[in-house]
Amino acid sequence: MRYLRRAAPAPAATFPEEHPVSTTSSRRRFLTTALTTGLTVGTGTAVLTACAGASPSSTPVASADSAPPSGSVPPSADPVLNGEQALARLVEGNARFVADREERLDEGVARRVAVSKGQHPFATVLGCVDSRVPIELVFDQGLGDLVVVRSAGEALDHSVTGSLEFGVAELHTPLLVVLGHQRCGALDATIKALDTHQRTAEAGQIGYLVEALTPAVRQVAGKPGDRLTNAIHANINLVLAELRRSPVIAPLEKSGKLKLVGAYYELDTGQVHLT
Repeated sequence: MRYLRRAAPAPAATFPEEHPVSTTSSRRRFLTTALTTGLTVGTGTAVLTACAGASPSSTPVASADSAPPSGSVPPSADPVLNGEQALARLVEGNARFVADREERLDEGVARRVAVSKGQHPFATVLGCVDSRVPIELVFDQGLGDLVVVRSAGEALDHSVTGSLEFGVAELHTPLLVVLGHQRCGALDATIKALDTHQRTAEAGQIGYLVEALTPAVRQVAGKPGDRLTNAIHANINLVLAELRRSPVIAPLEKSGKLKLVGAYYELDTGQVHLT
């Protein structure tokens, strides 16, 4: 499924602060450098990096000299057999991202050729279109690892829901994650539209997004705490509840073949928290 990684993943707690940084810059490093301010986590969330139930993989490390030649099929990583294992792999990946210890991912010619023949992703993730939340980077995953579906504020429509159903039913991913994020612009715009009684019906399809996200905003009206943050968490739960009504997704979860998880991404720290 993938090249073996150059370094075995390690739990977040074991990362030494003085670990030397590679001289080779990456697209992930730019994001990590740009998002360095801290954040106090709100109550009711659990740090994703602390939730892994599985130990890091003991797969032997492949050296640079042993990489397959261009066009050959790379060796497979340990297969993911269930939702818990899939979640553990995302846990490890986010821990690497947060600690600025991303691995050399399988994005070369050999990997590209290998996945062109077929795909075996291990998780489906619904995220926001926000440019600051690149799903594969946040979880430190490479080509062919994730089915990623994105819509503003994780708003559901027939296309989005159908795409998620395709990921879990046709591509057989045992994990489905709904990933909200800090300072979501779509939900913030919805709050402002409701507060000002702004009419959005004439503004293309943006009005549809406001309608889709309005229930989350109304659900947290008058509650203590930051209104936007509360709405983001409420929206994650509402999306999960709606997906559990899918005639495709619901039976898979009930049978134990699929695990559904809500999560919240912090722009300031890079951490993902289970909700």
